[in-house]
Amino acid sequence: MARSSLDRMQDSLRGLCVGDAFGQQFFARPESVLSRRTTNVPWRWTDDTEMACSITRTLLSCGESDQDFLANSFAERFDSGRGYGPAMIFGLLPDIKAGRPWKEAAQSLFEGTGSFGNGAAMRVAPLGAYFADDIEQVVEQARRSAEVTHAHPEGIAGGVAVAVATAVAVQTRATDDVTGPRSFLETVIPYVPESVVRQQLQNAFDILGPRSSVDRAADLLGNGDRISAMDTVPFCLWMAGRYLDDYVGALWKTVSVLGDMDTNCAIVGGILAARLGTSVIPEEWQTLCEPLSGWALKK
Repeated sequence: MARSSLDRMQDSLRGLCVGDAFGQQFFARPESVLSRRTTNVPWRWTDDTEMACSITRTLLSCGESDQDFLANSFAERFDSGRGYGPAMIFGLLPDIKAGRPWKEAAQSLFEGTGSFGNGAAMRVAPLGAYFADDIEQVVEQARRSAEVTHAHPEGIAGGVAVAVATAVAVQTRATDDVTGPRSFLETVIPYVPESVVRQQLQNAFDILGPRSSVDRAADLLGNGDRISAMDTVPFCLWMAGRYLDDYVGALWKTVSVLGDMDTNCAIVGGILAARLGTSVIPEEWQTLCEPLSGWALKK
């Protein structure tokens, strides 16, 4: 039986949350990645999950990316201890909470260029899952959700790319249309706005073959070290395409290149759980992961 849009959204949020917390634990102990050892203490999620919760709350309450509602939720739920970047901590979110219009605040970042960080991309997979039956709607709703915090075209392109990738992952679950990272990217790329993000996705399609290593992919595309959409999203989408039906394997391989580990794993985890459901997430991981905020799933 096909899952409803709400089920897909909730599965994606859970997969994103566990991926976020899974990746976060290795910043203090990166040596444990090689031995594949996780901690036995609770895994705490970050701003990736907190902002994704505002996405789901907005969709439940409004049925779309209502930008004013979303901006207010971001500001209301903002917890500076969750690992937000400096532009969010010291600028955008406190400004919105203080009453500054979100559009003005977002456009003022980085001397008026807006943010091209990976924040719009890290939180958007549940939106792609929710609207997965209509790719054009995915593109529009993802654009609107990104604009609230990321006025730069690259930040918007990153959010659109992840949302579309999530929808494609959902749509192709029961078909043979996607058989690996190249065919996955080939389906996603046409919907991504012209940008460096799109060019890097094209580079992944053109250069990386079916036997390319994860390290080779990270060398070509980046691993999120720069916290930008351009060096995060292309790698994550290639990883999701490479491991479309293997949530656990995908996260271990994603974290193996280090970089922005929590965000990379949040993106990949959100895409794959939207496709596969939460039964593919190990019970131990779900138990160790900090519970989701109850407000995320309330209207």
